[in-house]
Amino acid sequence: MWDLVIVGAGPAGAGAALGALAADPTLSVLLLDRHDFPRDKACGDGIAPHVLDLLAEVGVTGILDDWTPVRRFVLNKGEVGVDREMHRPTWVVPRAVFDERLVAAAQAAGAQLVRRRVRELTIDHREVTLDGELKARFVVGADGAHSVVRRELGTKAGPVALAIRGYAPTPPDRAASQVIAYGPGRQPSYAWSFDRGDGWSNVGYGELLAADRPRPTRTDLLGNLETLLPGATDGGESWWGHHLPLAGWTWRPPRGPVLLAGDAAGLINPMTGEGIYYAVATGMHAGRAVAEALRANSSDAGTPYRRRTSRMLSRHLRHTALIAQLSRSERILNAGIRAAAGDQQIFDDLVELGLADGGVTRRMLSTLLP
Repeated sequence: MWDLVIVGAGPAGAGAALGALAADPTLSVLLLDRHDFPRDKACGDGIAPHVLDLLAEVGVTGILDDWTPVRRFVLNKGEVGVDREMHRPTWVVPRAVFDERLVAAAQAAGAQLVRRRVRELTIDHREVTLDGELKARFVVGADGAHSVVRRELGTKAGPVALAIRGYAPTPPDRAASQVIAYGPGRQPSYAWSFDRGDGWSNVGYGELLAADRPRPTRTDLLGNLETLLPGATDGGESWWGHHLPLAGWTWRPPRGPVLLAGDAAGLINPMTGEGIYYAVATGMHAGRAVAEALRANSSDAGTPYRRRTSRMLSRHLRHTALIAQLSRSERILNAGIRAAAGDQQIFDDLVELGLADGGVTRRMLSTLLP
């Protein structure tokens, strides 16, 4: 009988292990993943400094010291654009590297890692059984966009975007920057080129899926990337398509012994497609909630988890949903980009909203809705 079994050992899963063990180092924590590490994962690879702040809270520091920070952020839509230095730098680190380091940190804290694919859950009185044989007091589902744990709970995902990601040599005009170019049509729809600092960039294109238009093919996605960022596909490799379950207006974790975190919980920023901050943050809070429930000899970790995540995300999710909705108007999207180009504070506020847990300010709204 494990105190906590975590399905999925990416940032959300490793975060859950770190959060639980920081709260109580004596807990028995098992991390399950269907892959060996290191392993690739389709993602934009952008890591906000807020992620490092969270990791420092559980004693994990220096994890990206050997990678080059990115200080400039460029946002374009046709002839409208902004190119500014961010208040705090970000990092662009392949998930094969970042996730392996997080898993190693979780193991160093006391978690055990086992390669295993989970197929089903059974929730009984004061225990959860995985695949008919593995028992735990609590389970955290951190198994990504196609979460088995979410399916077993009967929880439905919200809107979904589809993206393709690759790695390509960094052209000189996009060096030392994170570049986003919005496309036409329903938002979010954009191409990106994020310089890793080692001569290569993470490049890709994604758009919101909708029932009223055909699902884009691989050729469509790559064609849109090349149209919006000419030359971005030159020399590209490791192309990988992936789904992004986008967050909505609200998110309320249910009561009980099974929690969802990160992509499995449908927590992808609907403005930017960013998910690593949400994954680490909700994973850590899930782990802490489990430790809290165990101390209280309770089988309900969902209630403390809801309380913890509500303080962090409730206002933020409402605001990202609002801006995502407003940005579907070309006029409002252009106004936002122009405002960011003319005002460093608005630019910084938009970065906080898109990469971490920032909110809408009156100053920002006054420029979007004059």
